[in-house]
Amino acid sequence: MKFQLLVIPFVHLAFLPNLVSATVYTSHTQLTKRQYDIIIIGGGTAGSVLANRLTENSKVSVLVIEAGADTKDNLSVQVPFLGSTLPGTAVDWAFTSTAQSGLNGRTIPYARGLGLGGSSAINLLTYNRGSDDIWNSWASITGDSAWCWNNVKQYYLKSSSLVAPADGRDTTGQVDPSVHGSGPVEVSVPGFSLPIDTLVVQTSKQLGGRFKYNVDFNSGDFTGVGFMQSTVGGGERSDANTAYLQPVISRSNLDVLINTQVTKLVQSGTSKLGPIFNIVELGSTADKNNRSQVMALKETILSAGVIGTPQILQLSGIGPSASLKSLGITPLLDIADVGTGLVDHPMVANYFQVSSNGTWDDVLRDNSLLGSTLGQWQSSRQGLFVDSPANTQGYQRLPAGSSALAGIADPAAGSKSAHTELIFVDGFAPFGELTQPATGNYLTVLTAVVSPTSRGSVTLASTDPFAKPLINPAVLTTNFDILAMVQAMKDAQTFLAAAPWQQDFKPVAFGDLANAKTDADKATFARNNAVTVNHPAGTARMSSASSKSGVVDSQLRVKGAQFLRVVDASVFPTIPECHIQAAVYIVAERAADLIKTAYGL
Repeated sequence: MKFQLLVIPFVHLAFLPNLVSATVYTSHTQLTKRQYDIIIIGGGTAGSVLANRLTENSKVSVLVIEAGADTKDNLSVQVPFLGSTLPGTAVDWAFTSTAQSGLNGRTIPYARGLGLGGSSAINLLTYNRGSDDIWNSWASITGDSAWCWNNVKQYYLKSSSLVAPADGRDTTGQVDPSVHGSGPVEVSVPGFSLPIDTLVVQTSKQLGGRFKYNVDFNSGDFTGVGFMQSTVGGGERSDANTAYLQPVISRSNLDVLINTQVTKLVQSGTSKLGPIFNIVELGSTADKNNRSQVMALKETILSAGVIGTPQILQLSGIGPSASLKSLGITPLLDIADVGTGLVDHPMVANYFQVSSNGTWDDVLRDNSLLGSTLGQWQSSRQGLFVDSPANTQGYQRLPAGSSALAGIADPAAGSKSAHTELIFVDGFAPFGELTQPATGNYLTVLTAVVSPTSRGSVTLASTDPFAKPLINPAVLTTNFDILAMVQAMKDAQTFLAAAPWQQDFKPVAFGDLANAKTDADKATFARNNAVTVNHPAGTARMSSASSKSGVVDSQLRVKGAQFLRVVDASVFPTIPECHIQAAVYIVAERAADLIKTAYGL
């Protein structure tokens, strides 16, 4: 999701130099080797995990290819609160969707991480591992019990660890340490308490039911209201680059190539089991004369993300034959589902004016105040900036008898999975074209549909690998999605009408929301204002090995291809009913074990 601050120019001045380790190549012409055991395309969330785990064996040579630069010294990446300023900057692919019929023809920005760490370096840090139900449903879809929660739990515990919040306070009753692991990604509850935190918890406990208090979502039940857990340790962002890649960047069997795009995969031959794709073509510009190739002796792994992975597959002749032929690409492997099934969580910002002056609105309006707040973070890793802009969240199942569910199968994975989400923000969070009012104090409740039924696509706009593809998330194009969003908006108003809010805050719907009285009005408001939470998934979906649908099997191998695997959120067979970065870490950790087993590493 894109959160635009008025102070973006100031923040950019605060960037630190982007220092590159001596072990990192900045051009494909610098490579001294042209063969590696394993080539990982994409140095983002999944790619960083794979680079770490696969180079644990010193005899295995690994090349990571990343289109962007190193992100570790970017101040706005490091500061959790400033993650909201990163969309549209040099660390973002800055994609834009196609015109969305469900949004009255609007296009929306689509932020995706560009640089080492990928989207884990530019997201708003929420760490949700997904309900037990979502993993069990994946096991059912793929026909592989190894994906059920009891079996993937080890990878969740291996990927992250719970650390103390920045303020070091007693967090008893705000998190359950017993359900956390000992991995490299640091996770914590908020390290700077906001005035609304207590109100959210009090309201949850008072209302109960669908708004029950949940001590720790990562215990497996993603329903209720509770404190947000984020990838923050010591007041700083903990992302895939800093947690997984940088600690091993000096390994002699690991090369990292940045500022370089993969233009396509090249078929090197054919086996009895299908075409072999172990040659990777590279380039830094659209100039076809400035290309080179590297070869994977064991395996090529696509971790280019939900947008990049289907784009590279299609450019390589892997995808729907008719579509490829229409662009003049020779089909080498006909897989109809490449690029289909794009799904994301639609989101609407609901604004309320409040009587309290305790919100952080003035920090966004006053560069001097912002500067002192940033200075506090730089000197002591304390204060407002140690967290993302929200400390609390809630996940709700639709009320019994909801019209949204009439005539359809429940799209949520099970009773521990929600249909909608509420995120409570202690200020006016400007999304899209909206700007913060010059005066007043505000509260934002972000409402999202986390079990959407709308499905879109990623397709090629041209055969130019440097041209951005056509991204159609098909936001709010089903009856379920729009009715569920309306219910979420009504839930936000019900929650804020509870007694705890009436003493000091007294929230009153602001702007066009104030006039959205009926369900139809709310639906119109949603279509006029919705974006996504930037949780895309599903463009190279897993399915059972025998299924004619899907793109990869349960081992994440591209169906019909040899020596080619996909490891990123594009393989998700359904979208988790939560924020998805933790699920990517889990998938990547399991993929590393699958690869080690396959080659006896």
